[in-house]
Amino acid sequence: MNASDNEIGREPRMPPPEGLPPLLHSDNRLLVFSKPPGLLTVPGIGPEKADCLASRADEKFPGARIVHRLDRDTSGVIVLARDAEAHRNVSIQFQERQVEKHYEAVIGGRLAIDEGVIDAALRKDLDNPPRQIIDEQNGRSASTRFEVIERYDDRTRVKLSPRTGRSHQLRVHMLSIGHPILGDDLYAPLELLHASPRLLLHATILTITHPSSGQELTFFDPCPF
Repeated sequence: MNASDNEIGREPRMPPPEGLPPLLHSDNRLLVFSKPPGLLTVPGIGPEKADCLASRADEKFPGARIVHRLDRDTSGVIVLARDAEAHRNVSIQFQERQVEKHYEAVIGGRLAIDEGVIDAALRKDLDNPPRQIIDEQNGRSASTRFEVIERYDDRTRVKLSPRTGRSHQLRVHMLSIGHPILGDDLYAPLELLHASPRLLLHATILTITHPSSGQELTFFDPCPF
């Protein structure tokens, strides 16, 4: 989900490909990209952290603005606005939870139930940044629906549908039920970290309302793993 500012201090395990990511949609108000893993959404602190989706998009589409974020190591659908009014319009859709978001992930172990909802408030782990932790007293509300797509011997492919957009929400929520996402260098134990060269989390579907036409638009990016 949303990238923590502190997350940019870690070196990516999988350097992103150079150049502008694949463009899924373009018009005079919106840009929709397929973000690769390893690419920051916005610049970090210092010149070595300047490379990001925002800067790459601005080179070809001056004035393009980030509306929401994906974690650096998460891939998939991400939308940018091309003007201030479009940015405000779509940002409000995210804030008021009017958008529909779906992710695909591979988690460790065989998930016993077919579907469910995780409601667990999250906050920053002040002792171990950039990690997030569950804190029902002081955290911000967070809710994730999960559905099993396919079970394997030692892992499960799941569809994840966040109802909120907290930092690292999907990663922490799956960890909280004992099934961390494979390749997660913050939350997975070593054997599951090394089970994949990348974080197996991909934003597959995003549905928003177009700021000009009011038409509902759904963007799809097939899971690459």
